[in-house]
Order: sequence, then C-alpha cells, then structure tokens
Amino acid sequence: METQALIRIAVLCLLATAPAPAQTADMQKILERLDRLEEQNKALAAQVQSLRDELAAAPQPSTEERLQVQESRTAELASAKVEASQRFPIRLTGMLLFNSFLNSSGSGAQEYPTVAQPGATRSGGATLRQTILGFDYSGPRILGDGKLSASVRMDFWEGSNTPAGQEIRMRTGTVSVDWKDRSILVGVDKPLISPREPESLAQVWLSPLTAAGNLWLWIPQARFEQDFHFTRETGLKAQVGVVGTREVAASPASPYAAGASPDAYIEPTRPGIEGRVELFTGGEDRRFEIASGFHHSVSHVLGDSLSSDVLSFDWLARPWRPIEFSGAFFNGHNVAPLGTTGIRQGFVALGPGLVSSVHSIGGWGQLTLRPASRLWFNLFSGQQDDRNPQLTTGAVGKNLAYGANVFYRLAPNVLASFEASQVRTNYIGSGVLLNNHYDLALAYLF
Repeated sequence: METQALIRIAVLCLLATAPAPAQTADMQKILERLDRLEEQNKALAAQVQSLRDELAAAPQPSTEERLQVQESRTAELASAKVEASQRFPIRLTGMLLFNSFLNSSGSGAQEYPTVAQPGATRSGGATLRQTILGFDYSGPRILGDGKLSASVRMDFWEGSNTPAGQEIRMRTGTVSVDWKDRSILVGVDKPLISPREPESLAQVWLSPLTAAGNLWLWIPQARFEQDFHFTRETGLKAQVGVVGTREVAASPASPYAAGASPDAYIEPTRPGIEGRVELFTGGEDRRFEIASGFHHSVSHVLGDSLSSDVLSFDWLARPWRPIEFSGAFFNGHNVAPLGTTGIRQGFVALGPGLVSSVHSIGGWGQLTLRPASRLWFNLFSGQQDDRNPQLTTGAVGKNLAYGANVFYRLAPNVLASFEASQVRTNYIGSGVLLNNHYDLALAYLF
C-alpha cells in the first residue's frame, strides 16, 4: 500500500510538469488504473481476513480423531512392499497369530471343534497354525482401462500340531479385473451367496460359525459383478457366477456306504451356478446393505441325480459407527456341497434308487459394539437345523453355537482378543452334546 502511494505521488509530480495535453491524458489513465488496483487489494485483504476468522472458529479435531488418523498412517507404513519381476508392486499382508485355547469334554481332542463330539475328551494348548500369510498384486491397466489385481492367502493349518509338523496351506486365491462399475473375478473363494462371516481370532482356520449357519467352503469360481449407482451413496450390486462344488459323503455314513470309500458312490465335484443382488446405501459411518442370492447344482450319487438348491439372505446394518449388526440366513436342500464342515449330510443314500436330499435351514447373526476406537465387542450366534425325519440314527439334527469376544488394539498393528463360546449338537437317537471353548489370541498384523 505504501508503494502504491509513492507511485501515485511520483505520477502527480510528472503530471504537474508535463507540457503536452497527450501526456496529461496518459497520466490520468495510469492514476485510474492505480485506483482500481488499490480497490482490488482492499477486497482481497478482506477475503483473507474472513477466511482466517472462519478457520479460527472451525472446531478442531479431537485427540481421539487425531489418534485414529495417526494409527491409520502408522498401519500403512508398517506394511511391507516388494516389487515383482515384472516391475509391478506386490504387497505383503497377513498376521502372525498366537492362540492359547481350552476345550471342555466335547471337543473330540480338536483345537476348535465345529460340532460337539461324543466321548469325554478335553483339549488345550497353544498354536501358531492359524497364522496367515498373503500377497496382493497390483497389475497394469488392460481391456478398456480395467485394473488388474490378484491376491493369495495361506496359513499353516495342515500337518500336526507340533513345532516341526506344520505345513503351509493355500486358503484363497483370486485374479480380478475391475472397471468403474463392473468386475470379473476367477479363483478360489467363499460361495458368492455367503460373502459375510463373523469376526473371530479364535476360529481362523475355517470361517467362524461353520456348521452353525455359516455356509463356508473355499471353492473354485468365476464371477461377474455389475454396479448400478442411483445416488452418490445408494446403489445396487448384481453378481452371477459359475462354481465348482465339493461333493462329500453323508456323515455318519449311510448304511449302503458302510465299509466303502465315499469315492465309490459320489462324484467328487460338480458345476453349479450362483447369483446375488445387493442393495446398499450410506458411507463409512452409516451403512445399510441387504442382499438375496441363490445356488443351484446337481449331485451324482449312486447313479442318481440330486439337485442342490439354496436360497440365501444376508445383511449389514450400521446406523451409527459404534453399533453394527450383520448376519446371513439360508434355506434349501443338499447344502453340504457349499461347505458345512462337521455336518456332511446333504443327502441320505440307502442304496441305488434310494437316495434322497436332506432339507436344511440355518443362519447366523453378530452384534458389534465399539465404545472406543481401540476397544470393541462381538456377540454372535448361529445354527443349522436339518429335517430330522429325513435323517438316520447318529446324524446331527441341529447344531447351535453362540459366544462373545472382545478385541483390544494394543498398537496400530497389534490386536489382543479373548473369546468364549459354546457348541450344542443334537444327535438323532442320542441327545445333545456340549463343548465349551475358551481362546486367548494375540495377532501382529503386517
């Protein structure tokens, strides 16, 4: 501002000594331009002061919000990144998981039984077998600006629970091409109609609540997904896929199968088709999702063809960030090919021409409470109920599981968890057996 005043005085002096009228007119234009610049500077100064006042009045982020941002940044820095031979990045991911566990008398000497077992056998100990190792691959743009990516997940569950007897096992592996509103995926993953699962660090070697309402099995598949956006946060997701089922023999074995290998009377894998439609709305803090799906395949048993038809329904409701309710429900017959580990009774085979499907209904639900950013609780329950008149003596009529766990984040990438659960298995002809499971887990995420 002082510089402009000095320029103005100099111009006036020149104007006073200028002899020609033309020069006087030019000087007058310069003065008018200086006046306009001065007015613009005053307006800009007023806007800057207004912005400063707004920033001073704006609420400052709380200590907890700053901590969440810092933890997120620390977690990103903690992830190890390597480069593939083809010069595209690969991200190392997973967790080192330590479990100490204790089971009551219905465990059947297993670490985490999905059904209560006959016999008064207790079990307890510690293991690192549920440690997960994974790689995420980020590839080039292909096929009309589609983004290529891939992932693989492995654990060490195979083998015996001895320090020298643990073997690596592939869990899931997928390759996908993602466009703005559609994607194609091939690989091995959970069934398309059962994408959700409860949260647990006690049961990781297979999905939590397996055989108690959660249809779980990692199966080969190829799927296509199309998204439709109605508004910025509301839309519809349509999925369709071809899967390869895993056909399993009835458990306990049907009379016809006594002493025979299951491969002698059942075709081990069959093609199937699945579809799922999901409606969603909301963002990260407030989110609602509801979906329905179907599965169809045909099992070949003793020369007969048995259809496997399942209808599914799943949901997620997060009306407020600290509260979330999720779950799934299914209804159908011959559901074993989709993964009911511990209840392998999709059908009953008494002989050629005497094969019938078993009707099943089940589901699970989980309520999550987050009182603080580092602390949260899960309450979960689920069951599978097969139609008793269709079953033989010794089969599982109903399998119910329920429990709770608590998670605490010791550091941005370190979790501690304690879980207590119970499985109640109703056997046809012999009543209900129970197993209580207690698990203390420590996970280092990387």
